[in-house]
Amino acid sequence: MISTESVLESGDQPCIRLEPLVNTHLPGNATPTGGSCAVFIDGTTKVTANGVHDIENRILRITGYYGYNPGYSSHRREDGSESHAETPGSETSEESRSYQTCTNTALKVLGGLLLVLCVSSSWVGTTQVVKLTFQSFSCPFFISWFSSNWNILFFPIYYSGLVVTTREKQTPIQKFRECSKLFGEDGMTLKLFVKRTAPFSILWTLTNYLYLMALKKLTATDVSALYCCHKAFVFLLSWIVLKDRFMGVRIVAAIMAITGIVMMAYADGFHGDSFVGVALAVGSASTSALYKVLFKMFLGSANLGEVAHFLSTMGFFNLIFISCVPLILYFTKVEHLGSLSSLPWGYLCGLAGLWLVFNILVHVGVVLTYPILISIGTLLSVPGNAAVDLLKHEVIFSVVRLAATCIICLGFLLLLLPEEWDSVTLRFLANIADKKSEEHGEELTDSSVHTRSRSRANGTVSIPLA
Repeated sequence: MISTESVLESGDQPCIRLEPLVNTHLPGNATPTGGSCAVFIDGTTKVTANGVHDIENRILRITGYYGYNPGYSSHRREDGSESHAETPGSETSEESRSYQTCTNTALKVLGGLLLVLCVSSSWVGTTQVVKLTFQSFSCPFFISWFSSNWNILFFPIYYSGLVVTTREKQTPIQKFRECSKLFGEDGMTLKLFVKRTAPFSILWTLTNYLYLMALKKLTATDVSALYCCHKAFVFLLSWIVLKDRFMGVRIVAAIMAITGIVMMAYADGFHGDSFVGVALAVGSASTSALYKVLFKMFLGSANLGEVAHFLSTMGFFNLIFISCVPLILYFTKVEHLGSLSSLPWGYLCGLAGLWLVFNILVHVGVVLTYPILISIGTLLSVPGNAAVDLLKHEVIFSVVRLAATCIICLGFLLLLLPEEWDSVTLRFLANIADKKSEEHGEELTDSSVHTRSRSRANGTVSIPLA
């Protein structure tokens, strides 16, 4: 018999030939020569004990059983069965990995829902504390400036959380320098500090100041609802400036937001404090949208550490360069501050703390959970403020204002739809239609089988028409 090794060494393709079987006795029967079998291959004789192994190889070679190779035996099949026995273990590992993925997703969603409540509560608390502060201290720009200074604490809070969670070995100065690469490869210079920070700091201050001014004219519910229009303005600016994808449903949402603004201004007529308050709230939403679009344009790829660095830098810029504005307003008697001891420091510190907590939750939540949940948390501040206004301040809402608020909130929800929402919806509806058609076909099959069995029981035969 030609061995496998000689075939492989020759370099030719293996050739399998049927060889004449001289001994036709089956294994277990005695041969005429006394228990041995002679096989003639190419004129040579090979004797095997009882011919068992040789006959088995011949049968397997002829039938091609199990993809026969020379030297294949039943022991190899047993080894193969053992290798196949390892597949259930791999299936178990895949199931464990899928279970772990589902668990992580569930924890992320639950954490996001908890974060939604925290974002909504902090924003409602900020708005209501502002209303309480205005009862004894009506200086909106000073309140905005004082609250913006607390952004300096953003990076220290971020570094403290990093040390607790990851055992950070870098010093705060080293981490601050590492995150300062956001301004360029050379780090932060005085020129870059002013060039990059000044526009964002001015927009930040304007957003807060206009929001506080609007709260002097309107209820907290109306201002928070009008502020939600910033989502529509972000879409329009992103579409124009950043060349984002055009979506018809978002255009409809923007139209709904503008409709709600007009209805809110028309609620008390186009005059008086109501119209001014609506204009101030819309101005706050517009500057907020411009801030977010510019942030996405220049700092869109920033990580959480770089964002914390940037917000702390904005706090320093506010403290150094914008401190002159409250002084100018004080000496021109636009805002009367009074003595330092007469200031409501409790309300001011509580307001600044809540505002800082809100900003931390917004920026951290985008990294830890889904960004859509943060937007929903901002939207939930509208019914939250409405509940406080109704129960505590006994505010009576007109039908026009309620309708305008509902339209703005509905437009906000439409803006949260993903870009591929239409194709996803069509696939979902197509799957439902396919399932219904399959169920209908199964019902027809079952009914036809039942009809045939009943007609056979009655002895009737149906003859198909030609």
